[in-house]
Amino acid sequence: MKNNRGFSLLELLIVVAIILIIATIAIPSLLRSRQAANESSAVANLRTINTAEVTYLSSAGGNFGTINDLVAAGLIDSRFTAGNPAVSGYIFSVAAAASDYTGTATPNSTNSGRYGYWSTPDAVVRYASATSSTCNPCYPTGFSGQPVQ
Repeated sequence: MKNNRGFSLLELLIVVAIILIIATIAIPSLLRSRQAANESSAVANLRTINTAEVTYLSSAGGNFGTINDLVAAGLIDSRFTAGNPAVSGYIFSVAAAASDYTGTATPNSTNSGRYGYWSTPDAVVRYASATSSTCNPCYPTGFSGQPVQ
């Protein structure tokens, strides 16, 4: 009597097909979750930059600072400098001019995040009002320049 052990080719193909079906359902959800996490992180990091700007303002004679100024003062870490890759999928920049600044967070790629964000000395984080090559548009429909909830 023959003693067959193992799986037939048909059984293995069925298992592989089931795994592929599950993967096609799960992967888009994981990508959306990662985008949402990157977006939340970008908003939180802009709020951190706002706090750092207020601290820098009080110690720099009434002037706001650029990203490099904030890093040099030890108010934010060096991940935010221009030469570094994106922080949590976003690239951050600060345009400072004496008593005014604009901090921006732009997705590094179209898969990193759906929206861009910006903030000024009022410390309100808003949806971007322009488009870029990595998010087009950079705001949800009808929310250009509106505060992030």
